[in-house]
Amino acid sequence: MNRTTKNDFHLLAFSCSGEFQPFLFIGLLIIYLTAVLGNMMIIVLVCLVSQLHTPMYFFLCNLAVQDIIFISSFLPKLMTIIITGDNSISFPSCITQMFLFTFCISIDIFLLATMAYDRYVAICIPLRYYLIMNPRVCVLLVTMAWILFIPNSVCYTFLLSGLSFCKSRELDHIFCELKKFLEISCSDTSHIKQMMSLEIPFVAILPFLLILTSYVYVITTIIKFRTSAARFKAFSSCSSHLTVVLLLFGTSIGIYIKPDSENSQEQEKFLSLLYIGVVPMLNPVVYSLRNRQVWTAAKTLLERYVPGSPL
Repeated sequence: MNRTTKNDFHLLAFSCSGEFQPFLFIGLLIIYLTAVLGNMMIIVLVCLVSQLHTPMYFFLCNLAVQDIIFISSFLPKLMTIIITGDNSISFPSCITQMFLFTFCISIDIFLLATMAYDRYVAICIPLRYYLIMNPRVCVLLVTMAWILFIPNSVCYTFLLSGLSFCKSRELDHIFCELKKFLEISCSDTSHIKQMMSLEIPFVAILPFLLILTSYVYVITTIIKFRTSAARFKAFSSCSSHLTVVLLLFGTSIGIYIKPDSENSQEQEKFLSLLYIGVVPMLNPVVYSLRNRQVWTAAKTLLERYVPGSPL
């Protein structure tokens, strides 16, 4: 029999019948392995191939590191629940999941906003690109993000660890989601909710507006290009990043605008799976398949270390 303590929480995960659980496990395993291997490939290429030593790929490398941390924080535990049926999760593990969620999602949004600004500078003011996006600025931006968001997540962790739970310890979700965690607490959580309300405009809404503004200027500039070849090249350099932005913000917004129904909770779980699993998996796929520079870098690396490679 599964053994749990009185301090354990229980993740209800998906309510699918037992016959579908092996297929769900295999699907999640494929997503996880694809995400980890794909993002590791991006990191290796950016680190080893000099042609990718540019600001855009420096940010992409950090995004890949964040994606590996993000997906590894949730999917292994979810797969364990599905394959074993033991849905218990300890209080420290639950707190750790919420720490990594608040940290990684903040870093993700910040990096996407930074990459949008990078595309704006590259296309709208190309003559000043290497002056503005110099290595020192790029390192400072990324370092500032990692340093600033860690104390923020630690603050959430400290506040959440002080909550008490009088009745239910069941979380009807696929991971220890912050909103669900607050719902089952019998403590006063108004201060945490106020903190969340104050942060959302700065951590999510403002970066999203900056991304939209950047692309308004980018698209306006591209339309003015005289030749179709120049327009295609400019759009191609932005399409991968824009695809990733739409995937992340589209699924996140979908959770909050979906109508309430009997299947509302199951829909929220699948939408959450999109941005904690599918988005990290698709990031390297999108940047690889839609980017000739990445393919060229992969070919260069293979020729260097695997002579006679068919690629």
